[in-house]
Amino acid sequence: MKKIIYIDMDNVLVDFKSGIAKLDSDTLEAYEGKLDEVPDIFSLMEPFPHAIESIHKLAECYDLYILSTAPWLNPSAWIHKLEWVQKYFGKEKDSLFYKRLIISHNKNLNTGHYLIDDRPNNGAKDFKGEWIHFGSTEFPNWHSVTEYLLLETK
Repeated sequence: MKKIIYIDMDNVLVDFKSGIAKLDSDTLEAYEGKLDEVPDIFSLMEPFPHAIESIHKLAECYDLYILSTAPWLNPSAWIHKLEWVQKYFGKEKDSLFYKRLIISHNKNLNTGHYLIDDRPNNGAKDFKGEWIHFGSTEFPNWHSVTEYLLLETK
C-alpha cells in the first residue's frame, strides 16, 4: 500500500500571487485585506513553480489527494478550485486527481501520512501524520519537498 499525501492548493500547488497580479487597481482596493473573496480570483492563478512536475514524480510512489480550504464568503472559489485541478491535471476518470479534491476547514480530520501545507491554519498543525511546512526553512520549495518524500520511500 502506498502512503497517503494530502496537498494544499493556495501557495503550495497554486501561486496565489499570480492571480492577484492580474487584478485591476479598483478590485485590489475594494477587496484590500480579503483578496481571497474576489469573485473568480482562483480562476486567474497559475501553478506554483515546479509543483506540477513534482506532483507527477510523487504520484509514482504515493497516493495523492488535494486537501484545500475555500473561502466561506466566496462560493465561486469552490468551483474554480475544481476547475483549476481539472485544467492542470485533467478531468478524465484516469486523471491523477479524479475525485481526489477535498475541500475542508478542518484538515486534521483527514487520515494520512503527510500533509504539505504552507500554513498551520484550518487544522494543518494538528494533522495526525507529518505536516510538511511548505515555504519554511526546511521545506522552502517543491524541490526540497520532493527530495525529502522520495527519500522516505527508500
